[in-house]
Amino acid sequence: MTGIEIRCARSGDEAVIVDLLRELAEYERLSHKFHLTRDDVARDFFGQAPRVRCDLALADGEPAGIMTWYHTYATFAARCGIYLEDFYVRTALRQRGIGRALVVDLASRAVSAGIAKMEWSVLAWNKPSIAFYESLHAERVDDWHVYRLMGESLAALARG
Repeated sequence: MTGIEIRCARSGDEAVIVDLLRELAEYERLSHKFHLTRDDVARDFFGQAPRVRCDLALADGEPAGIMTWYHTYATFAARCGIYLEDFYVRTALRQRGIGRALVVDLASRAVSAGIAKMEWSVLAWNKPSIAFYESLHAERVDDWHVYRLMGESLAALARG
């Protein structure tokens, strides 16, 4: 491998984005929850009001990794934050600096834009990713618990 290129995803990348995120779902043992289609990507990533941003890593011109993220707002800091929703490098291409290049690129843009923080979640069993994040000097946040409403629980609450 001679070169790593990081670029913002663009219209026409829908198939690559779906393929990479499907691989992530398989890696995370969550394939049964994966429903993303090319049409979803066209609407939510590149439509009139994009809901998520996406960066792609290319190794020698071939898709190698992906990050999806969106802006949050840190009210106490009175500044925007970034929530990194998905972060994946193809298994065969790991340990080559691709993941680090993706994170460094996003961090550089965040600092330039005055972003207060970058945050993400990791599955507790995913020791390789945890080790990678710790190598970046990312801090594990233990004093907060993540709660989620989805599916029937969300619908039931909405019904009152």
